[in-house]
Amino acid sequence: MAAPTSVTLPAITPQVLLGLTALAILGYDAVVPDREDRGVLAGIATVGALATLAVTAFFISEGTGFDEPLYQFERQLVVDGMSLFLTFLVAAVTAMVAVASYDYLRGHDYQAEYYSLLLLAATGMSLMAASNSLATAFVSLELASLPSYGLVAFLKDNEGSVEAGLKYFLIGALSSAVFVYGVSLVYGVTGSLLLGEVAAGIGGAEGMSGLLGIGVLMIVGGFAFKTASVPFHFWAPEAYEGAVAPISGFVSSASKAAGFFLAFRVLTEAFPASTLIDLGVDWVLAAQVIAIATMTLGNFAAATQENVKRMLAYSSVGHAGYALIGLAALNGGHDGLVLGASMSHLMVYGFMNTGAFLFVALAEYWDVGRTFEDYNGLATKAPVASLAMTIFMFSLAGLPVGGGFLSKYFLFLGTVATGTWWLGAALVVNSALSLYYYARVVKALWIEEPATEHHLDGYPVGLYLALLVAALVTVALLPGFGMVIETAQDATTVLGP
Repeated sequence: MAAPTSVTLPAITPQVLLGLTALAILGYDAVVPDREDRGVLAGIATVGALATLAVTAFFISEGTGFDEPLYQFERQLVVDGMSLFLTFLVAAVTAMVAVASYDYLRGHDYQAEYYSLLLLAATGMSLMAASNSLATAFVSLELASLPSYGLVAFLKDNEGSVEAGLKYFLIGALSSAVFVYGVSLVYGVTGSLLLGEVAAGIGGAEGMSGLLGIGVLMIVGGFAFKTASVPFHFWAPEAYEGAVAPISGFVSSASKAAGFFLAFRVLTEAFPASTLIDLGVDWVLAAQVIAIATMTLGNFAAATQENVKRMLAYSSVGHAGYALIGLAALNGGHDGLVLGASMSHLMVYGFMNTGAFLFVALAEYWDVGRTFEDYNGLATKAPVASLAMTIFMFSLAGLPVGGGFLSKYFLFLGTVATGTWWLGAALVVNSALSLYYYARVVKALWIEEPATEHHLDGYPVGLYLALLVAALVTVALLPGFGMVIETAQDATTVLGP
């Protein structure tokens, strides 16, 4: 990591850029409400996301916040390596989704609202990892969630989309209530909402360990919902299947990563495992149980699906279990290795999973269908897109064609280093199982004969561009993974009470 230099831009510039882009889209729509200019709206969203990506990359290259966190607004927010790492991922996924949506939303109304909600959700997600207080954690969580509900239910004339949005909203409201009630219990015990002060206040909570334990459990439950972890995963298949495919990729990649990054910060800084174990509260054990249950249930459920989009939804649940290893394997030694491995896996996953959903969006654009059988022989008509989907599938499975291979390898290495070998065993077994259903997609595309002739309605530039970018980055992350894991491990050095 480069030595820090003076940065003239404000530390929260990336988050501000995302928020201003959302306002710019709403402002443009207010000035020219009757124009149906898809290109301008998609262009504003894409430029704002790319500007955020460039500023974040500059901050990371300069080492901003890596050695000394930069606190903002009376320590309510913090800019450091972890927050910048997530913001980079969120901005990249947002840019790909905005470009892909240009073609996918052809003929749909309310496109300005769509893009503004997309940018507002991205703003909330980028703030989640920057939250240094349980109060800002909750506010940023809601800022990310509320626009996501609207995005999932965007197709108002589609019964599946509206139903998915309603279920997502109702379960999300319940989880938010559970989370904020847990925050209130923790505040009652410690007398503070700042993460560092919460950790300090836990030392004097011997007589209220039961109340503290309930509060921590509720907060963990809120994180489990946001990351689609068992037993709070049941909303994910419905939401991902009912939403427009680009939004399915956005929610399952960027939103999931934001939930994990927030959990990494809150649990490691506010609730140090070694201190809580002395009080009889062991959230690491809970994370271990949830991790194994999540990866196992997600993969077994994905293996039974005939709908490709629903298969990817359950696959996303399985990958949540892999990312949970970053918390489940914490034991006071090599913590930076396992946390960095989880952060790196979420970075790679953001590109390969978003790309997979963008291929589904392309198939929906062509009205191909959603089942494995519908994809039969599609490679004869769209070989480039099918090659990209093959890269995503094999990289998600952990084969050495993309960054997913090395991200899983470092997760396994982290379990070995920390002595949590059963987590590594579960990772290997479930990755082997996932190869079965990922290979089904590849087999359908390249080997199976189509039941009917595919008639593709053109080759949309935006969707293809976003798809190819995701595929190229997924492949490039295989030789370039060293830089990713090094940056992620450097970002974890500032964590701790």
